[in-house]
Amino acid sequence: MEVLMPEPQIYVEKTLAIIKPDVIDKEEEIEDLILRSGFHIIQKRKLQLSPEQCSNFYAEQFGKVFFPNLTAYMSSGPIVAMILARNCAVSYWKELLGPSNSLRARITHPHSLRALYGTDELRNGLHGSLSICSAEKEIRFIFPEAILEPVPTGQRARDYLNLYVKPTLLAGLTALCKEKPADPM
Repeated sequence: MEVLMPEPQIYVEKTLAIIKPDVIDKEEEIEDLILRSGFHIIQKRKLQLSPEQCSNFYAEQFGKVFFPNLTAYMSSGPIVAMILARNCAVSYWKELLGPSNSLRARITHPHSLRALYGTDELRNGLHGSLSICSAEKEIRFIFPEAILEPVPTGQRARDYLNLYVKPTLLAGLTALCKEKPADPM
């Protein structure tokens, strides 16, 4: 009898999606739209960023007129951050989001998420990474434990092993030695 296995799916790109504080109550509705648009939610977490963390996350915007309002807005309540994956994830997510100014999005992209959930040019409801490079950086910021492909090598691999793998192995092996099972198999 032949066992049919589904073809493994390889996600070539990942991007970061954030549901901002003012639309957190629409989380399920937004997630449904994301899934129906062909994305897979690889990881998800709900958190509240401090103003300092927001300043670090949006460091590239530092010095712009809206920066203080942006950090205050993003730290005003909980957010939902998700790692989304699919082919061309960054560009498809940006397309689904629409223009960053929600007022403009309502005119030019009326079915986009920002047109549907945003209220103005600052409170646009959702965040999306601008490029593959920024997606990787932002994912590492929000999900520091996430392994992004390609698998790290060199110093990054050593750092990961020292931070996550070695402590777990040490604790597990120590517990095993203390138990000394009569029949290990």
